[in-house]
Amino acid sequence: MADDGKAIAVIMVGGPTKGTRFRPLSLNIAKPLFPLAGFPMVHHPILSCKKIPNLAHIYLIGFYDERLFTLYLSNVSSELKIPVRYLCEDKPHGSAGALFKFRDLLMEDSPKEIFVMHCDICCSFPLGEMQMAHRTYGGIGTILVKKVSTEATGEFGELVADTETKELLHFAEKPETHVSDYINCGVYIFTPDIFHTMQNLTPTPKQRGYFRRLSSFESLEFSSQSVQKEFIRLDEDLFTPLVGKKKIYTYETLDVWEQIKTPRMSLKCSSLYLKQYRLNTPELLSNGDASVTANIIGDVYVHPSSKIHPTAKIGPNVSISANARIGPGVRLSECIILDDVEVQDNAIVMHAIIGWKSSIGKWARVQGQGKNGAKNGISILGEGVVVEDEVVVLSSTVLPHKSLNRSVQGEIIL
Repeated sequence: MADDGKAIAVIMVGGPTKGTRFRPLSLNIAKPLFPLAGFPMVHHPILSCKKIPNLAHIYLIGFYDERLFTLYLSNVSSELKIPVRYLCEDKPHGSAGALFKFRDLLMEDSPKEIFVMHCDICCSFPLGEMQMAHRTYGGIGTILVKKVSTEATGEFGELVADTETKELLHFAEKPETHVSDYINCGVYIFTPDIFHTMQNLTPTPKQRGYFRRLSSFESLEFSSQSVQKEFIRLDEDLFTPLVGKKKIYTYETLDVWEQIKTPRMSLKCSSLYLKQYRLNTPELLSNGDASVTANIIGDVYVHPSSKIHPTAKIGPNVSISANARIGPGVRLSECIILDDVEVQDNAIVMHAIIGWKSSIGKWARVQGQGKNGAKNGISILGEGVVVEDEVVVLSSTVLPHKSLNRSVQGEIIL
């Protein structure tokens, strides 16, 4: 494979579903646009694509209304000087089905390599190193994998690879019994041969009616009639028939990796991205920023339009979005403060996410129970929530446009 071949990147953003795991925050914004460490969730994998040599195009594929992404994609395309385009599915097709649906568009740049990643993961995206390994393996696909604790593996797709060649030998999606300590991280590199493989795939029961068997003549070209509108996944439906055939290989990351399925996980991942800023782009942090005169501790991001009183104490692991107003004596730690939030005198916010246009009164406290992964480990305020003076909110979730004049603990305020 020539080193000077073009590449494209595809980021799977999903779409609105009946799931409620990201509520109440997803009531106001598409999950991929929810800010982590000051920037939309999808911005982090998009920026990681700068590591890809000869990148011709970045595509987002999902079934959100494309108008939600118009302004953001225009801005990020200008920033990166690489076209970033949203391809809208008429309904969910699964990660493999979505790639196949838009294969003609994806192949317009004649890419030698196709990078694919899910939006709702947090990691260092070691795309350059992964690309080198992929070219060495010589297969049609390479999967980013990570070794995790045995207790954690059941939540993910588990893989077994040859310890020497790194060839994928076995894949099981969330198996009932333990298979391996290695999990699928949701980042892939493919050659265009992956599309031919999809066309010629012998259907499994899950795939029956989606891929049909092609004649040798038909397999020489892409056929728009070859795919029915059904749901098919890369991992379960495509990789499983290819294991042990020298087609799919693995590349292990030793860096941090997390899924972003819930608000609690988004708060953790925001802090992980802040840590990456310290290592790679320290200019994004507020330490040493002359415009931020408050007492800053650890990794903190503050949007330039926000106002923070010099007597406030901010950090560690705090992200403050646009037009926030942080009053005198305020204490913020381990939290995300969204646009247009006001935190008044001597209030405390810790282990919490404060929704857009919310107000925290004087001497009020909004706090979660903290770490250790407890489901009630954070407090979440939806958009436009008012917490009145001296009210305490502990490990609670408050839906948008509510006003609290009493203290609550461990409640969901509907």
